[in-house]
Amino acid sequence: MSKLVIVGTVAFDAIETPFGKTDKILGGAATFIGLSASHFNVDAAAISIVGGDFPQEYLDILSSKKIDISGIEIVKDGKTFFWSGKYHNDMNTRDTLVTELNVLADFNPVVPNNYLDADVVMLGNLHPIVQLGVLDQMTIKPKLVVLDTMNFWMDCALDDLLNVIKRIDVITINDEEARQLTGEYSLVVAARKIHEMGPKYVVIKKGEHGALLFHDDHMFYAPALPLEEVFDPTGAGDTFAGGFAGYLTKTEDYSFENMKNAVIYGSTLASFCVEKFGTERMINLEKNEVLKRMQQFKQLTQFNIELS
Repeated sequence: MSKLVIVGTVAFDAIETPFGKTDKILGGAATFIGLSASHFNVDAAAISIVGGDFPQEYLDILSSKKIDISGIEIVKDGKTFFWSGKYHNDMNTRDTLVTELNVLADFNPVVPNNYLDADVVMLGNLHPIVQLGVLDQMTIKPKLVVLDTMNFWMDCALDDLLNVIKRIDVITINDEEARQLTGEYSLVVAARKIHEMGPKYVVIKKGEHGALLFHDDHMFYAPALPLEEVFDPTGAGDTFAGGFAGYLTKTEDYSFENMKNAVIYGSTLASFCVEKFGTERMINLEKNEVLKRMQQFKQLTQFNIELS
């Protein structure tokens, strides 16, 4: 069975949307990525850090999804990373209300010994130096390294981020971040410039407008499934990344053609994530629901046309 290493935050979130608000609930990039990747029954390990205030029941949720948590450091006298945000009415924009790094400020990731030879490494959104620290520990070069990042690191740690980008195979960022990283408005031109930085594949997420996959001169577009209601977009991008990386880990096929399938799986799983607050929907998601929605995706995108 192929191994997947997931690096990112395991955290508390407090979220407010037009549909309601929550107190502190389970969140974090590694959490969403892990819950999504768990649908592919791969040998996955989460690498993160939490404080003594982090409930054991949350760790048990990850373990119940067959995610190895031996790489999650627990600082008993520390506090867990906390983020709070409020979404605007369009659900595409949000204001960050609170960011408390807490134990994350001094996080030095340690990859468990039995995952030092992992086939796929999924670098969730974290400081680029932490991401580099994980890559430097791998005893065998991974077959695929996927990076998710955000504009915050472009603002405050660009040189470190560019060093990570040189060493990865796939980058997943949103359209705003792709434009910021390259200075190009056209996403096609932006993808080409990102290719030149190192990655063979570029995935540009466009939220409710789907995702684009670029490789050399090839391009693929996957729409987002139109949903009746979106309660909370938090974690949707991480859920996409988890589905994408989980599918590729399971199939062990890292070709452009198979990455198209990975994009569809990532989009499908992300469509569930937004239906409830936080991780609630992903924790309770059943396999038959995923298969049914995959069929909807297929019907949405498949057509026959005669070209004359």
